[in-house]
Amino acid sequence: MRLFGRKGADEADEEAGDGIAEFWAWWQESRPGLDSLVANGDVEGLEERLAPAVAAIHPGLVWEVAPGKEAAHALVVTAAGDPELRSLAHRWAKAAPPSDMLWEFHPSRQANPQAMDLTLDVGGFEFALDKLMLGLRVPRDQPRVDVSAYHPIFGELDEDTRMEATLLALDWLLGEDDVARWVGEITPATFQPIDSVAAVHLPAVVSDLASGYTEEEWVLLEGQTGSGAPLVATARHPLRPVDYPLFDQHIAITLPYTHRDENGLPVGDSLTALRDFEERLAARLLKLRDDAVLAAHMSAEGHRIIHVYADPTGDAAIHAKELIVSWEEGEPRVDVAADPSWSAVVAFLT
Repeated sequence: MRLFGRKGADEADEEAGDGIAEFWAWWQESRPGLDSLVANGDVEGLEERLAPAVAAIHPGLVWEVAPGKEAAHALVVTAAGDPELRSLAHRWAKAAPPSDMLWEFHPSRQANPQAMDLTLDVGGFEFALDKLMLGLRVPRDQPRVDVSAYHPIFGELDEDTRMEATLLALDWLLGEDDVARWVGEITPATFQPIDSVAAVHLPAVVSDLASGYTEEEWVLLEGQTGSGAPLVATARHPLRPVDYPLFDQHIAITLPYTHRDENGLPVGDSLTALRDFEERLAARLLKLRDDAVLAAHMSAEGHRIIHVYADPTGDAAIHAKELIVSWEEGEPRVDVAADPSWSAVVAFLT
């Protein structure tokens, strides 16, 4: 039996934790001055104070002050779509002080109920959401909606600016996490798409789509390994890192099996043993519901690899290492690594 650890990852987690703790200590100290700046609408002063404090956590994080849901203001510190930073933003929010009448805290942009009333300057032109039109397409049997966005000013903007404006509008309409969760291809267009609808209808379309994916589902997949050997996999569906923002630890459990068919896939006693192992693993993960999730498993060439993603502050890796002790067919192993973008299961992501 071999156990593999995360080289350097624990130190990185510790540094990130220190940066978050230092931010909140600074926040408590600076709170009176920040309250005064936001009350006076001093955007430049707020920028001077907040920008370096957020950058000290990680320079890739993006911050903004927005209207709050319950409080007067919301401080948003977001990964801005960078999967490598999503868990860091959520850990920042998890460590935040309780909300009060003035401030609340979010790790992603929230949907704005007044989105259709908003107008901002984009490249010197007025970008009003009530003039944004969307072409919407839901691919068959896919938990996503592809969006073509058109605004009268898009013909005057370069491609990058059109995309930035579109992404910002989608965040306002749905909230950043639901954009990651339900929106697929995004195409800013310089001509209005056929059968386009006003942007105000997007939340209803997404809500209807989401209603079809309320139960846990799994899909069976077939393919080939790099060497051309048959491969069979089972994956959670939909499978999206945004649903598990703190689960940036990848635990790969590799189980060699003895009884296999001519294609190298498990049969007989080995198939029974693998099912029994996964039942015991699932029972343990059920107790760790807030700390780990079984994402997928695949079998090929005499080995099954089980992919688990977990909160590194939890005990999922310990449970995996305890479970493989009982495996009797060959030498099992557990590999544990930091993988905030879920790159190890990229082929299965929805």
